[in-house]
Amino acid sequence: MVALPFDNAKIEELVLRFNAVMAKEATDISDPGGNASDDEVADTLQESDGDLSRDEITQEIESMNDEQKDALVALFWIGRGDADPEAWEPTKALARQQHEGLVSRYLLGQPDAGEFLTEGLEKMLEYGLD
Repeated sequence: MVALPFDNAKIEELVLRFNAVMAKEATDISDPGGNASDDEVADTLQESDGDLSRDEITQEIESMNDEQKDALVALFWIGRGDADPEAWEPTKALARQQHEGLVSRYLLGQPDAGEFLTEGLEKMLEYGLD
């Protein structure tokens, strides 16, 4: 049996945050003009300087200990199909070995991070978790 160094609910909450951030676009229109009530929808779908979502994910991930960060990357890789649940320990070790820079930056740079984390968690649950 394999044990994750964090609660499954923590991953599920993190995935929701990833999905919210990934659904947003870069701000590309400074003044869209038009109807003010319509403009609110576009503002919701665009990232802005005051948007805390990305910063909150970064803070949450970077506050994790090294084992948790390695496990998060391993879950992502398993969900993406780069590794199998049976190779959990070697995959975590590889994540530690290849760690350069911020884990949050790496994951936020992946377009389907939330989907792959969810898939990785599901594969690990099927494999068997403590």
